[in-house]
Amino acid sequence: MSNRQNIVTSLQARLETRFVGRHVHYYPSLASTMEVARKAAGEGAVEGTVVIADRQTSGRGRLGRVWLSPKGSIAMSIILKPLVSNLPQLVMIASLAVVRAIGKVAGLEAQIKWPNDVMIRGKKVCGILIESEVKGDRVNAAIIGIGINVNLNPSAFPEISTLATSLSHELGKEVSRDELTGTLLYELEQLYLEAQAGAPIYREWQAHMETLGRWIQVRAGESVEEGKAETLTEHGNLILRRADGSSAEIVAGDVTVIKD
Repeated sequence: MSNRQNIVTSLQARLETRFVGRHVHYYPSLASTMEVARKAAGEGAVEGTVVIADRQTSGRGRLGRVWLSPKGSIAMSIILKPLVSNLPQLVMIASLAVVRAIGKVAGLEAQIKWPNDVMIRGKKVCGILIESEVKGDRVNAAIIGIGINVNLNPSAFPEISTLATSLSHELGKEVSRDELTGTLLYELEQLYLEAQAGAPIYREWQAHMETLGRWIQVRAGESVEEGKAETLTEHGNLILRRADGSSAEIVAGDVTVIKD
């Protein structure tokens, strides 16, 4: 058995899922797990297929940003086939699964910066990217990309050192990537099934949202809004209260905290 097969077998032996992670494509190094997952989805990969890389050289974040994924991090993409009505919940499912998994495996309390960054003590530990292909009223595939800083020293990467953290940096010791991956896939599947059954998972998502109650600026293209992050809708949109008392419903954007 090859080393690649050994790694896949070891991961799957930990899994307690019904379908997520039951088909795994593992690579020591990839340009982007999202690209490989997109290709696999186009070739008919089953729901729950996961693409994992030890190292990602051209990872992408939201808004076209580069996502750094050196060895020691988790870089994965999961192929799902939800109903169109469940698409807005994927960001909640992914970020909540990460929060739950970090809590269970590392014992750290993580929070969510709207819409989908996972933070520990105000620094980013995880980025999430979601892409979907929809035709009519059918989702051909939705791909959730997740990158977690697990065992790496942020100070070794000057471009992120002031903004990012890692689980090992917070704990002062290494964290099992296999255990974290298995727990994350389990939590993601549970949340996905609950959402498809109609559970209001946005409430738990909102409870972990660090953005709420803070005065923020939201930039979406050329549009800029400022105000107090007041609440979230069940579809994940942010309700902003402007200084003049009027409100705005924000569907997507890049958030900067101005003051608490």
